[in-house]
Amino acid sequence: MLFLIHLIARLLGRLLASSGGDGEKDLEILVLRHQLKVLRRKNGTSALRGFDRAVLSAVARVLARDRWASFMVTPKTLLRWHRELVRRKWTYARGRSPGRPPIDPEIVELILRMGKENPRWGCVRIQGELRKLGIGVCATTIRQILRRKGIGPAPRRDGPSWSEFLRTQAEGIIACDFFTIETIWLRTLYVLFFIELSTRRVYVTGSTRNPDSAWVTQQARNLLPDLDDREASARFLIRDRDSKYTSPFDEVFKTEGARVILTPIRAPKANAVAERFVGTVRRECLDWVMVRGRRHLDRVLRVYSLHYNAERPHRGIELRAPERVVPAEPVDGAPEIRRRDVLGGLIHEYKALLA
Repeated sequence: MLFLIHLIARLLGRLLASSGGDGEKDLEILVLRHQLKVLRRKNGTSALRGFDRAVLSAVARVLARDRWASFMVTPKTLLRWHRELVRRKWTYARGRSPGRPPIDPEIVELILRMGKENPRWGCVRIQGELRKLGIGVCATTIRQILRRKGIGPAPRRDGPSWSEFLRTQAEGIIACDFFTIETIWLRTLYVLFFIELSTRRVYVTGSTRNPDSAWVTQQARNLLPDLDDREASARFLIRDRDSKYTSPFDEVFKTEGARVILTPIRAPKANAVAERFVGTVRRECLDWVMVRGRRHLDRVLRVYSLHYNAERPHRGIELRAPERVVPAEPVDGAPEIRRRDVLGGLIHEYKALLA
């Protein structure tokens, strides 16, 4: 087979060479094309530089389409190279992207801060406040920034939220609530407590199996002398809509000039401080104690309330205890520490011994 191919090639070569004129040139082109095919099979597509692409694409526009077989690349590639050259010719450097310049992220944070801290301010009011600071932003941009973060238009006429109300009116607000405990004998005991929102001081009044109107009203009367001793006035009382709170219970606080605020139905977050105390006393104490009866429960809650008010740090008042208004003075080095066990070692209290 190879001998036959060799014979045909020799005859074809002699015919082209004897024809004179361009015969030898055609034979040379034939040899170059065959060698090009060999290189393609051996090395594949070689990496061409930008100069090579420019030259080949320019020659391709002059050479006839039927003679493109001599190129190392396909006609599709040649056309693509030419389109890239045209695209680069009409590409100009731009100074900046079209449209308005972006807003400084610090200005965006300032706009969001003003919108959150001042719910009654509109976009124009925020624009004026920014202008006082030497910052120029249009009202439309301010509106778009607020909407992207889910801050609605102002003024928001539904009034302050519960968290905002509690922060601004915490002084003089007392919250109350019930929680239940199951004894060893599976008897349910009800516990009523009061808590000051500003100081987080808690008053556990006692427990009972029958929280009727007379018992609840008496607990409210017992609370008032404790408030007078501490010179703490109750301007508001927050409670839920439980039927255990009767009219005589509310009347005790109204006679002292306090206003009773009822939380919405099925809205525990409206009385969040009291709900948080219930979770705390369960996690730290009652979930680890088997209550035998009412007297046992009263004794446990009395000891825990002393710890809660005098020793336990609270996140809502900067990690201070309710009865420790002034934090302890910092000491140099590591002082000697003494541990005191509460409730049989269920809770530990630590105190530093002064030298």
